[in-house]
Amino acid sequence: MDLRPNFDELERFADGQMDTAEQEAFELRLEQDEALADSHAAYEQLTADLRWAAGHDTLRLRLQALDERMNQRGTALARAQTLVRRRQRRGAVWGTVGGLLLLAAGVAAWYFGRPSPARPARDWQAYYQSDPGPAVTPALLHSRPLFAEALDQYQAGHYPAALHSLGRVSPAKVGADTLLYLRGLILLRQNQGDAAQLYLRRVGDENGPGELARRARYHLGMAYWQAQKLAPALSTLRAVAADSLNPYRAIAQRAVAAGVLEVR
Repeated sequence: MDLRPNFDELERFADGQMDTAEQEAFELRLEQDEALADSHAAYEQLTADLRWAAGHDTLRLRLQALDERMNQRGTALARAQTLVRRRQRRGAVWGTVGGLLLLAAGVAAWYFGRPSPARPARDWQAYYQSDPGPAVTPALLHSRPLFAEALDQYQAGHYPAALHSLGRVSPAKVGADTLLYLRGLILLRQNQGDAAQLYLRRVGDENGPGELARRARYHLGMAYWQAQKLAPALSTLRAVAADSLNPYRAIAQRAVAAGVLEVR
């Protein structure tokens, strides 16, 4: 495929050099212009191949570093558990005194007046429950190392690096819908709600009542909310709240019941 007619636009879009208006216009063209969408897919594959060719040894070193971090986490966890047990033994001595102090503070607070009811939080993050994605296990590292690397970067909060790593993962090994879903999650965590909608909407609309589609619908509602599109956010979260099989049903019900998305 000849990428030259669209190469400059594709490169600016991939590097995040477009402003908001240009990015939205380009994403709309991706949905409507099949030739441009094919060029974008070819560009993504080309850059992924180049990164793979240039970074094979880097990947090996990163996987070694990941193994070391996992070992360090296990050691740190054991150390933390030891500290917790020590603190628990010390805390038992002060438990009774602390309980009495808390009781006295509660009585004093009641005596001097009840606090006024707090207003419900209006920020989307107050009702957001993140999805960490699949756990990075030794089996996953062995069978799908590129996917494991992307997950580790996402779970560590390295979102730009995670997006680049996802571009190197073959949909045939992981599933196109899984890659779309993770892209949407990462963009949402980067406060790019408008861009996240493109990916989450495709997963939610094309997969019917499946588990991944249910998760995508909740995050789509939060992407609408983040982008201040309150009407579609309320409609989407109402659908999640009404779905008894959706794992995010309870948090969606709380957001809907708070009334903070009502357009006035």
